[in-house]
Amino acid sequence: MFRPELDSGEQRAEEKLAEVEKARKRIKFKVRFDYKGKPKPARFFFGGKKTEDVAHECREHQIARWRNVPFQGIAVESIDPGEIYSIYDQEMDEEIAFAPLELLVFADSLEDLLYFIFREEFRRIEILEPSSILLGNKEIEKLLFRMNELLQTKLLFYSRELGR
Repeated sequence: MFRPELDSGEQRAEEKLAEVEKARKRIKFKVRFDYKGKPKPARFFFGGKKTEDVAHECREHQIARWRNVPFQGIAVESIDPGEIYSIYDQEMDEEIAFAPLELLVFADSLEDLLYFIFREEFRRIEILEPSSILLGNKEIEKLLFRMNELLQTKLLFYSRELGR
């Protein structure tokens, strides 16, 4: 048997209030990535790809990943692929294409934004909600610790890549 106070509408109202409060704490932001496409030379007489095609394929792969792979604390609301554009890289003496992608995302915490910011393709972020964020000492410590952790992981990965 349930106690009357557990079976009342008060509990449901409190649960609903907790859900609304959690939704308010979520961060809504728009992030832009530009996926780079470098030309792939042909092997023998066929198989070469233009820079635009490589950038487009890379972006399509990432779109599928954002749609199908769940991330804890992150909800991708919309995905907006932009127009592919090309620039000429004077240092490399070649044309490079970029395929932009904008995501509208909800995140549970500021730490979750780091997954987006520490990517090579990251170009811009715009925080839409809330209009201001107040962080206490513990939140700043957690954020800085997570930033250090991600940075160390990236440095380790790049050092292994260079060591090959």
